[in-house]
Amino acid sequence: MKKFFAILMAAVMLFAIGCAAPAGDTAGDTVVIGVYEPASGDNGAGGKQETLGIQYANFVQPTVEVGGKTYNVKLEIVDNESSNDKGPTAAASLVSAGASIVLGSYGSGVSIAASDVFEKAGIPVLGVTCTNPQVTAGNKHYFRICFLDPFQGTVLANFASETFGAKKAYSLAKLGDDYSAGLCNYFNEAFQALGGEVIYETFPEGNSDFTSYITTAVNEGCEVFFAPVSTEAAALIIDQAAGNGLNIPLLAGDTWDSNVITSAAQGKNVQVCVTTFFDEGTDSEAGQAFVKGFKEYLASDSTAMTNNGGNDMVAAVTAMGYDAYFTALEAIKAAGSIEPAAIMEAMWNTTYSGATGDIAFEQKNGDAIRDVAFVKQVNTETGTWEFVAIQGVK
Repeated sequence: MKKFFAILMAAVMLFAIGCAAPAGDTAGDTVVIGVYEPASGDNGAGGKQETLGIQYANFVQPTVEVGGKTYNVKLEIVDNESSNDKGPTAAASLVSAGASIVLGSYGSGVSIAASDVFEKAGIPVLGVTCTNPQVTAGNKHYFRICFLDPFQGTVLANFASETFGAKKAYSLAKLGDDYSAGLCNYFNEAFQALGGEVIYETFPEGNSDFTSYITTAVNEGCEVFFAPVSTEAAALIIDQAAGNGLNIPLLAGDTWDSNVITSAAQGKNVQVCVTTFFDEGTDSEAGQAFVKGFKEYLASDSTAMTNNGGNDMVAAVTAMGYDAYFTALEAIKAAGSIEPAAIMEAMWNTTYSGATGDIAFEQKNGDAIRDVAFVKQVNTETGTWEFVAIQGVK
């Protein structure tokens, strides 16, 4: 009896070993792409829209050919809750899920917070819209397809100076937030280099009353109000700016490119301008095809429509999520493997021409080679975005 039991246990162990999933493969011919994004917290609205782009891309192309073999692509999606403290735990769950590569995050702070988790696991990460330089600086596992804040901040400073003739700017960031503080720093430096003066302040976590900051901007005679904060805080700033008669342009970076912002500004006497990665009115063939297909996808999926803010407006972060997914597939194909180490090595020379333009990586930090940004403003009558310009840095 003992001998029979030992043989039975050995057979069970052999079966378990045979069925064990290798790194990056949890269900036979399946490759796991981790999606590390916020679905809640300050950046939940933007994170959902970025994730939508990834989900739509997976809907369009749910498989990838690797070494002559077809793999199903499984998205493993986690909510990092827009939290630097909770992000590492969310990242660890993607490691446990056997992700071959991870996409994300909307929000530079949570990207930085999880970086060590992915590095120790040897998993490459492709940043979608995390623009702070610290995300990729000094490491070889984190890449990104978006422009960086030193560039974006300079574009915004040039825009404020050239378009509005501003000589004095008010700059507002959230205390402890890597994204808003970093982008304000680059804007402030660039604006001062142009001969301008900056009044810079920060607000604490949980603040909902921005009246004192608006009053300061008015009393100081500032000609633009720069606040690259979360959409949650931005909606409050727009509402309170209108209520307090702030008649100077509100400027921000890519986080404000959201239908949360257009809804907040609709019907109000405000001027809102942002820099971003994509405009749905693009004349590129790839861009138009993406916009058309994504709108049809939203119309067929009520949950997707809800996650997009209840309408079919196409956010730039959605287009970036879409391109990030296909860039990841190109890296997997180039690697000829679903092993994270092979994909990480292949990423450096991966290129992709997508909805948002041509994507390639510089060889120092793995940052995207991007030299232009879209500038858009809100049409407050219709609650929609209007294209202003494609702007670079002189």
